[in-house]
Amino acid sequence: MNHNLIAFYTIVRKEVVRFMRIWSQTLLPPVITQSLYFVVFGAFIGSQINDINGISYMAFIIPGLVMMGVINSAFMNVVSSFYAAKFLKNYEEFMVSPASNPVIIFGYVIGGMLRGLLVGLLIFGVSIFFVRPEIANFGVILIFIVLTAFVFALGGLVNGIFAKNWDDISIFPTFVLTPLIYLGGVFYSISDLPEPWQTVSKFNPILYMVDGFRYGFHGSSDIPVFYSFLMLVGFTIILFGVNVYLMRKGVGLKK
Repeated sequence: MNHNLIAFYTIVRKEVVRFMRIWSQTLLPPVITQSLYFVVFGAFIGSQINDINGISYMAFIIPGLVMMGVINSAFMNVVSSFYAAKFLKNYEEFMVSPASNPVIIFGYVIGGMLRGLLVGLLIFGVSIFFVRPEIANFGVILIFIVLTAFVFALGGLVNGIFAKNWDDISIFPTFVLTPLIYLGGVFYSISDLPEPWQTVSKFNPILYMVDGFRYGFHGSSDIPVFYSFLMLVGFTIILFGVNVYLMRKGVGLKK
């Protein structure tokens, strides 16, 4: 077997075994948190809110809550795992191995994607207990959830490369990622916002991911789904290129 394939398989296997071994910390908390959102925002508050574009409020927020779980899980899996490899000096083994930088990137990113997608699947499974799911276009759902997990796993790797201590791995998720998620159309439609907030919202990249994903369920969106797809592809290319550049230069890796 090619040494790059061996390296890729080894990294992915290590990542999967790691988050499955501590499933009570990696899989269970986001499912419980999103279940509380279903109860509070969907069942309690949602029953007092009118339908949005002909969709019940509970059904409307489900795609956003699933995407929230995917984004957070994919990002945190990679940033925590990669920084741990730096902290424990395990990454030095990769630096002297014949494995290429893209292979190392894909290994960590695919591991983060798998955790994110598994969390998303579990959250969607819980949502079935609250509302009957509607699927307008399964292909769109699959494309958006996979690309979103990939993008934020790449983002987690960038964070992990720059992190210098354990506190650094939580700064970006807390002060940047979380606000963007909550302001990304998870709980509301931007068409209901007055100007200039509709325009301001369109500068939030997570809006395009959530909105495109929601289109796959309900067949309607605030933003043309093709534009949302282009946004995701663009972020994928940019973040992958950034990761390759940072690893090639040894940023945050070489003393």
